[in-house]
Amino acid sequence: MMNIVLLEPEMPANTGNIGRTCVATGTRLHLIEPMGFKVNDKTVKRAGLDYWNDLDVTIYDDFSDFLQRNPECAGKLYMFTTKARQSYCDAAYPGDAWLMFGKESAGIPEEILVQYEPYCVRIPMIGEIRSLNLSNSVAIALYEALRQNGFSQMNTKGELHRLRWKNE
Repeated sequence: MMNIVLLEPEMPANTGNIGRTCVATGTRLHLIEPMGFKVNDKTVKRAGLDYWNDLDVTIYDDFSDFLQRNPECAGKLYMFTTKARQSYCDAAYPGDAWLMFGKESAGIPEEILVQYEPYCVRIPMIGEIRSLNLSNSVAIALYEALRQNGFSQMNTKGELHRLRWKNE
């Protein structure tokens, strides 16, 4: 099972969108305090729609608490940052990868990044843009990791509701 880790998220709507993506992909969500909102915030739930109750989510006091409670993430914790020197496409994600993202305003602190240099990856962008929207970044990264693992246990084909495809 994939894991998304949000370090000090600030925007409830982004976290709600990420929660919805996690439910759609069978991914666990890990939220590390301090957060800029309460998880019962109506904005979080609105963005997560009616999926929030189905979300596998754990909240941690700080990064040390997260590491202590999840020793199995060692060697599988990928840090997504604009400061990384390698592309997220160059990483080989295991089926139980941990994809970590920093807060919207500052990203993951450099003090953490330097400890995980081989696992720091970047989503390519043009020019001097600071970053992508957090929920978009999570979706890009998560679906690449899922693709690399064959979209295990996911529906990869859809069906029309009222009509039939011509080539059936």
